[in-house]
Amino acid sequence: MATVDSFQFLYREMSRSCNPYFETLALVGAIYTASRAVILLRECCSLVRVHFLPRIIPNKKKLSQRFGDWAIVYGASEPVAKAYAEELARHGVSIIFVTQSEASVRDIAALFSQSYGVETVVLLADFSLNQAASNTIKEAMKGREIGFLVNCMESLDSPQSLIEMPELGLLDLVNKNVAVATLMARLVLPGMLERRRGAVVNISSGACCKPLPGRVTQTAFAGYMDHLSRALHLEYSGKGIFVQSLIPFQIREQPPSSSSPSSRLNWFEPQPEVYARHAISTLGVSNRTTGYWPHTLQYGLMRRVPDFMWVLGSRVWISLS
Repeated sequence: MATVDSFQFLYREMSRSCNPYFETLALVGAIYTASRAVILLRECCSLVRVHFLPRIIPNKKKLSQRFGDWAIVYGASEPVAKAYAEELARHGVSIIFVTQSEASVRDIAALFSQSYGVETVVLLADFSLNQAASNTIKEAMKGREIGFLVNCMESLDSPQSLIEMPELGLLDLVNKNVAVATLMARLVLPGMLERRRGAVVNISSGACCKPLPGRVTQTAFAGYMDHLSRALHLEYSGKGIFVQSLIPFQIREQPPSSSSPSSRLNWFEPQPEVYARHAISTLGVSNRTTGYWPHTLQYGLMRRVPDFMWVLGSRVWISLS
C-alpha cells in the first residue's frame, strides 16, 4: 500500500473517485429544480388564465345567452350566496330563491326586482316533509329555462367541537349541506340536459383543503360539496353542463366601519360583493377554483404545508387559544 504524504493528495484522490456521484447528484438536483420551476410557471399561467384574462377580455355573450334566463339559488341567507345572486341579477338573470326561512329572503328578492328589473320568486321549501318540497320546486321550474343552480353551504357562526353540537342541530346541518344540495342538483339537471346547457355552482369553503380546529363539520361538508361538484363535472361536462366548485376562504360578512383600523383594504378578506364579482368571471373557465385570486395564492401556500406540520401547528394554536 502506497504511503500518503499529504492531506491534499488524499483529498484529490477521493474527489476523483467521487466525481461520478457528485455529477449524478448535480443532475438530479438540476432536474428537480427545473421541474419545480415548470410547476410554478404552470400555476402562474393558470392564475392569469382563470382570474385575470376573463376580466380583461370578457365573454361577449351574456350569461343568460350562454346558460339560461333563470337561476335557482339555495342558501341565499349566506352573504356570499346573496352577493352571487345579486351579481347574476345584475347580468339580467331572473332568480328563484329556495329557502326554509322566507322572511330572510323576501326583502332581498324585492330589492333585486326593483334595482335590476328581473323577475324574482321566493319558494318556501321544508325539505323534511318527504317530497312536498321537491314538488313545489318542480312546479316553479315549469315553463322557465333554468340555466343556473347555486348551492351555498351554511357556515358556522363560531368554532365548535363536534361533541358540543346538539344532535338535532347536527342532523339539520347534514340535511341542509349534504342532502338538499344533492337533491337540488337532481331536480335541475334533467332540464339542463334536455337543453344541453346550464351551470351548477356549489359554494363551499376553503376548509375542504385542510382540516381546521373546531371546524369538523364545516370541513366535512365542504369536502362533500367539493367532491360532489367534481364528480358531477366529470359526468356531465361532455353534455353541455358546466359544474363549478367554488372554495372561498375568509370573506368579510359586514362592511367595515370607516373609523376602524380594519377598514383598510384587505385583499385576502374581501367583501361578498367583491368576491362575487370575481367569482362569476370564472364561470365557464375553471371547474374548481377559489373564485378570487388572493384566495388562490392562499390555497397554493396551504397545499405546500406537510400534513404533520399542519396538525402540529393546529395543536399549538388550540393550546394558545
